Amino acid sequence: MPRVWDVPVHDSTRVRDARVAAEEAATLAGLDEPRTAVAALVVTELATNLLKHAGGGQVLVDIVAAPRADGGAHLVQIAAIDHGPGIADIRAALRDGYSTTRSLGAGLGTCRRIADDFDLYSVPGRGTVVLARVGVRPKEAVPAAAVRVGGVNVPFAGAQYSGDAWAWARSGDRLTLMMADGLGHGPEAARASTAASEALHRSAHLPPSQALVQLDSALRGTRGAAIAVAQVETGAGVLRFAGVGNIGARLREGDTWRSLLSRPGIVGVHKHATLREDRTRWAADRMLILHSDGLPSRWIPSSDPRLLAADPAVVAAVAIRDASSSARPMRDDTSVAVLAPTPPEAP
Repeated sequence: MPRVWDVPVHDSTRVRDARVAAEEAATLAGLDEPRTAVAALVVTELATNLLKHAGGGQVLVDIVAAPRADGGAHLVQIAAIDHGPGIADIRAALRDGYSTTRSLGAGLGTCRRIADDFDLYSVPGRGTVVLARVGVRPKEAVPAAAVRVGGVNVPFAGAQYSGDAWAWARSGDRLTLMMADGLGHGPEAARASTAASEALHRSAHLPPSQALVQLDSALRGTRGAAIAVAQVETGAGVLRFAGVGNIGARLREGDTWRSLLSRPGIVGVHKHATLREDRTRWAADRMLILHSDGLPSRWIPSSDPRLLAADPAVVAAVAIRDASSSARPMRDDTSVAVLAPTPPEAP
């Protein structure tokens, strides 16, 4: 079962905890010593910034799949999230080598340069999300895909394993995204959602309703899970969606959001009749957010147009940040995954 690290950073001792988490993730992801050192440097800088500039925050460390020319690889994903004052001058903060007093001397610009992926989103008075991924450098350039995907996963109460999981797979011009919420939480819930993630890669060629049938078989003998599957067929400009259980699905169309509905039940436990599959147009102004029930039911996604160009995992982290606070702590494992078009200017 994939490990997830959730490190609240409220004093200097937790900066070390964040670094240890990144080093452990790097080992599990198969990174060599130099790239492990990069992951440790990045997470230490981001955690230190949380203390210095935001009065504390949260670091999430995960291992995520990344497209590679040689068929696949894994990256250590680091997300630093805060409810602080925000960054007044983002351009200056991202200047390579720029660093404030008593920092490590790396700065956000250096972090951006040495990481494989880097993105930052900040709103004055509301806080900042910084995302970095570090992995094995590909031997050749990887062409940009027409659709991007990303997400974040927060285990309940600091547990090592989350009962939620998100996964994606490609088959031809189809990209399929899945969100699974294992019944309850803890290791058994994680076992169910992990089984769903593994089965998705064997079902990526199928439309969502048929993929759910395959996932149902894969989850027999587990607690079962709520699961939603979305698939973009870029050649046809079509989005297909089907779900069972209480996975939230919000589709952005221009400046508005609407919900996509799932059928009641539990995959792997209840038998289902033919599943209804939504089909809608996919275009440059679309964005799909899938989330587990760790988010409040009345949560409303941000309509900030800057998020259309942001890394999908940043959008997911912003959703978790905006839906949570010390007054509204998460009540369960919480996972958010985002499907979005690749902006024309993106590399």
